[in-house]
Amino acid sequence: MYQKKIANTLTCGSVLTKEVLHGKWKSTLLVCMAQGIQRPSAMQRMLPSASRRVLNVQLSELEHHGLISKTIFPELPPKVEYHLTDLGRSLLPVIEVMEQWGNAHRTELEQVLAGNIAELPG
Repeated sequence: MYQKKIANTLTCGSVLTKEVLHGKWKSTLLVCMAQGIQRPSAMQRMLPSASRRVLNVQLSELEHHGLISKTIFPELPPKVEYHLTDLGRSLLPVIEVMEQWGNAHRTELEQVLAGNIAELPG
């Protein structure tokens, strides 16, 4: 797992939340699991622009943080399934609010992220 050179000060709840969700696909992976998608291959099909390696790293980090659990079935070829833990399920309302905010401000944010305007109005 990647080790940061400067340690975060984890005294703020928003920093803790950001640390746990840090990663391009983590919130999407949690939503996929909430919808019943549990196999890595199905997640890969849902997120074709994500590499298999990145998904594996982010799934491992989510498991390390206690947001998901991994079940390995003893068969050949090995079968793996991921499930949300109660802690992971408790993050779903936070992710939903983030999605609503992003959708509500999509026009301004897309312009800023594309570099078309210097800063947000207001």
